[in-house]
Amino acid sequence: MLRSVQKFVWAGLAMGLAVSMAHAQSWPSRQITFIVPFAPGGGTDAFARPLATQLDTQLGQRVIIENRAGAGGTVGASAAAKAPPDGYTFFIGAAHHAIAPALYPKLDYDIEKDLIPVGLVSQPPQVVVVHPGRVSAKTLQELIDYARANPDKMNYASAGGGTTHHLAGELFKALTKTRITHVPYRGAGPAMQDLVAGHIELEFDGLGSSAPHIASGALRALAVAAPQRSPAFPDVPTAAEAGVPGYEVSTWYGMFAPKGTPPDVITHMTKELRTAFATPMIKDAWGRNGSEIPNLYGAEFGTFVSAEVKRWGKVVQDAGIKLD
Repeated sequence: MLRSVQKFVWAGLAMGLAVSMAHAQSWPSRQITFIVPFAPGGGTDAFARPLATQLDTQLGQRVIIENRAGAGGTVGASAAAKAPPDGYTFFIGAAHHAIAPALYPKLDYDIEKDLIPVGLVSQPPQVVVVHPGRVSAKTLQELIDYARANPDKMNYASAGGGTTHHLAGELFKALTKTRITHVPYRGAGPAMQDLVAGHIELEFDGLGSSAPHIASGALRALAVAAPQRSPAFPDVPTAAEAGVPGYEVSTWYGMFAPKGTPPDVITHMTKELRTAFATPMIKDAWGRNGSEIPNLYGAEFGTFVSAEVKRWGKVVQDAGIKLD
């Protein structure tokens, strides 16, 4: 009897292993979707789209972007958390999703429990950018002086309430003792469109979405909110160099999968990410967008996300930040 049971158990294990290996060998057999929780044209898109194009080539299957904007990125995150865990839907989340738990007490998903961390995609710094036709300031100090002399006269755009753009703006106001009105948009793309068009004065943006407009001269960068200058824009000073020490805010973008996605698929995608990040196309795109190539995957990336949730939760609580 004991031998029969042992044979049955070993047979079951062997069958499970065979199924898992077969799944790994056959994946992907159809189109893959990346859910991006913001409107097209923002920082998430700036990294998600080149990555999707590269993975198209590597995987031999189409990788498409599905933009689902709303509520500071939480609408798309909710959709991703509820997607079938079959290995054909991935989520390109952002630092905003580490902030959301402190600002949205009734979220119907948990970023740490309902989504599997696959890997960090990029981590560009924030940058203070202004429309040169609306703002005459050539330096960060000139901007601060004008804002102090004209409280509530300037507006800053963000990708939505509770995003890093929003909190970066509120932190800047607190550090500089200025009053600038927050105008939330449904994603960094629409916010950037209005800024470039001159409908709004400034933005505390991720360098990824601002980079091409800084390079073209459509926007003027006054400072990067980072300890060091960006290699992509070495002439732009850090906030500390420009007179605002302590103003350091970076955003980040990462890949997640719905809870229950087969482990072999996660392993396969992790391998593909490593391969993609080593290609000249991705290295060039990341460099132009002000980000270094990351090296954080799986459980280590998950630990990073958990630490971010705690860090931003404390920032929100200490600052008493409320959604508009």
